[in-house]
Amino acid sequence: MTSAEDLCTRPATELAAMLRAREVSARELLDAHLERIDRLNPRLNAIVTLDPEGARAAADAADATLAAGEPVGPLHGLPIAHKDTHATGGMRTTWGSPLHAETVPARDELAVARLGAAGAIRVGKTNVPEFAAGSHTFNTLFGATHNPYRHGLSAGGSSGGAAAALAAGLVPIAEGSDMGGSLRNPAAFCNVVGLRPTPGRVPTHPAPIGWSQLSVQGPMGRTVADVALTLSALAGPDPRVPIALDDPGAPFADPLPTELRGLRVAWAPDLGGQVPVDPAITATLEASLGVFADLGATVEEACPDLRGADEAFGVLRAWLFEASFGDLVRRNPEKVKETIRWNAARGAELTGADVGRAEIAHTKIYERVVAFFQRYDVLLAPTTQVLPFPVEQEYPTEVAGVPQEDYLGWMRSCTLISATGCPALSVPGGFTADGLPVGLQIVGPPRADRRVLEVGHAFEQATGFGRRRPDLG
Repeated sequence: MTSAEDLCTRPATELAAMLRAREVSARELLDAHLERIDRLNPRLNAIVTLDPEGARAAADAADATLAAGEPVGPLHGLPIAHKDTHATGGMRTTWGSPLHAETVPARDELAVARLGAAGAIRVGKTNVPEFAAGSHTFNTLFGATHNPYRHGLSAGGSSGGAAAALAAGLVPIAEGSDMGGSLRNPAAFCNVVGLRPTPGRVPTHPAPIGWSQLSVQGPMGRTVADVALTLSALAGPDPRVPIALDDPGAPFADPLPTELRGLRVAWAPDLGGQVPVDPAITATLEASLGVFADLGATVEEACPDLRGADEAFGVLRAWLFEASFGDLVRRNPEKVKETIRWNAARGAELTGADVGRAEIAHTKIYERVVAFFQRYDVLLAPTTQVLPFPVEQEYPTEVAGVPQEDYLGWMRSCTLISATGCPALSVPGGFTADGLPVGLQIVGPPRADRRVLEVGHAFEQATGFGRRRPDLG
C-alpha cells in the first residue's frame, strides 16, 4: 500500500498513471495532500486560499468518471493550486492586494480553465507578491512565503507560493506567470522546475494588452516530465489571443530523452559579463557542467550579444505597469506598494520615442539571439544571481558586492533572457556547501520549448538534484 508521504512526493507523471490504472483514487490522493497542507502550510504560508470541500466533491466526480469508463484528461485527479493572480471562477482571487481582498471572479481565466478541463482538481490559491511585482513573495494580506529548504528565507517570486507548495509536497503540479523571472526564480530558490515558455505557447486570456510578449504563463513541477505533462494541457492555439502559437499541446507529454549526443552547449556564467553573480552559485553550477559532456554534448563558454536588453525590458515593463496599474495607483496610492508606484511612474514618464527605441532594441536582440542559436543548441546560465535571502528583506540591494539601482537589478539573469523571446527552463542545479538550492537556467531558440525540456530532463536524470527533498519534520 502506498503511504501518504509517498503519494505527496511522487512525480505527477507517476501519480497520473496510478490514477488511470485505479491503483489510487482521486479522493485518496486529494485527502493525502489536504492532510499535508493542514500540517505543513501554516509554517510555509504557500497556499493562501483553500477549498477542501469543493476539491473533495471534484475528486469524487473524477473517480465516478473513471469508474464509468469515460475518457479522462492527462491531469485527471491531480490536485493543483492556482497562482493568486490567475482568476478562478467562484474562488477568491486577491492578486496579493488589499484592494481585492474579497474579489471572487465569475469565471476561470484560460489557463485555469484548461487545467481543469484536463482533469486537475482545484484545491486553492498560492501566495504571490502584490500584483506579482517582484521576485519575493510577500504581501500585506497574507504575509511572506517561507522557503521549504530553510525557514526564514525567501521562496522567490512571483510564483513563490507555487514553488514552495511543490517543494513541500502540498501539490504535485502548479502554474504561474513570468515577466522577469517569476516562474524561474522561485523554481531555483525551491529546488523545483519552472518553464518560461515562448510567448504565445500558453495563450493568456483575458489580457488587456494581448499583443505584448513580455509576460507569459507556464507550468511548474518537481520534475521536468511533470512540467512537460502540465504544458501539454496548457499549450495550444486560441483564436482570441493574437500571439497564440498554432502548435497543439499534447506532444509535449511525449517521453523525454536521457542523453544529449551531439548537442552544442554554450555556458554563460555571468551572461557575457552583463550580471554579477554570487560566487557560490557559479561554483555550484560549474561543478555540474561535466554532466553535459558525459551525456554526449560539447560545452564551451559563449553568450549572445545582449546589448539593449535592459532598455527593452525596462521600458516595456514600465509601459505595461503604467497601462495596467497607473489609474489604480493614482486612485489608491496608499494601498499599492512603493515599487509598483515607482514602476508605473516610470511608465508615465515615457515618450513615444522611448517606446520606439525600446522596440527597435527588442527586435535587434531577437535577431542576434536567433543567429547565436545557429551555432549552439542551448545556452546555460545561472537562474538567479543571489541565494535565497531573509523574508524580511524586500529585495537584495547588492549582488556579489555590486550595488543594485532598483528592485529589478538583482533579477537581471532572468530579465535579460525575458527580452530575447526565448523559452527558458530552470532546473535544480545543485546545492551550496551551506545546503541552499541553486537553479540552472536552460535557454533555447524561440519556439524550441521542447528542446529545453529535453535538455533539462537529461540533466535532471543524470544528477538527481531534484530528488533531494526538504526536511520538514
